[in-house]
Amino acid sequence: MTQLLAGDIGGTKTHLALISPEQGARTPIAEKKFASDNYDNLETIIQTFLETTDHDIQSACFGIAGPIFQGKAEVTNLNWHVDSKALQAKFGLNHVAFLNDLESVANAIPFLGSNDLLTLNQGQPDPTGHIAVIAPGTGLGEAFLTWNGKRYVPHACEGGHTSFSPNNDLEVGLLQYLYQHQGHHHVSFERVCSGEYGIPNIYEYLHYLGLIKPSPDVAEKLIDAEDPTPIIVQAALDENQRCPLSEKTMEMFVSILGAAAGNMVMSYLSTGGVYLGGGIPPRIIPFLENGTFMKAFKNKGRFSELNSKVPVHIIINPNVGLLGASLFGLNRFANEK
Repeated sequence: MTQLLAGDIGGTKTHLALISPEQGARTPIAEKKFASDNYDNLETIIQTFLETTDHDIQSACFGIAGPIFQGKAEVTNLNWHVDSKALQAKFGLNHVAFLNDLESVANAIPFLGSNDLLTLNQGQPDPTGHIAVIAPGTGLGEAFLTWNGKRYVPHACEGGHTSFSPNNDLEVGLLQYLYQHQGHHHVSFERVCSGEYGIPNIYEYLHYLGLIKPSPDVAEKLIDAEDPTPIIVQAALDENQRCPLSEKTMEMFVSILGAAAGNMVMSYLSTGGVYLGGGIPPRIIPFLENGTFMKAFKNKGRFSELNSKVPVHIIINPNVGLLGASLFGLNRFANEK
């Protein structure tokens, strides 16, 4: 029986699965997650995964965190160079398709149900309006969907690398801090709204200001931490011993995310809805629900009323990227023998 090899390839993890037309995209025959930075390349991970199965693989589809050009990709935040033709030759496949990782997520949006989502703003959805997806995880990904008269069509973009635009004095100071103290000549939204860069940068900036003190135990944990983000997020959410500096960091992060998501409504006229993907939103739901996000999301001057009517959903299905790649692959290679 011919199966599809599907994958969600990111800077933090690589999620591979075998998908059959009979069982469908939501029910993999086999799947496994790998820590991406433990491997030198994607080929090694694929080989390791395929050694655990004896199924006949003739096609593959991967959602990859990075721009795709002519079947080639460089994984953002990871030193991997991926070539569809090379993978096709190495593993003897008939077809290999690449999607940008957010394009893959966007491909799954029309197929998501209530169990996959948590709604922040019910709004008044336009049933054929454009849809936006913004996903803070290791980096910051964006995509959008347009209605072609029959179905929604996903489109990749690199909106996370557009220039950060502050919305208040504190955010102006953050921009200046990143210019002056970190030497960035271009500060993107990813620099202030992601896990690898954004949360640590905001924390560092607020600590530099000295207006709020961190909890001593959090400060100690951060001294030798390879990845400070989980520590900061957990300290902000800890009801028993909440760190004031971590809490303020997450409030600022959520406000910036809300503004960035609201910008997507303006850029793409996303009256069909905005979906928050990535690994961070499901982990910080209390901060997303406290009103900070929606306040920044709606703060668009004369267009605030328009934004207030746009539905906003958090994608809580952790496998949405894999689902999108699987759906795309099954549809594209449905007639393959």
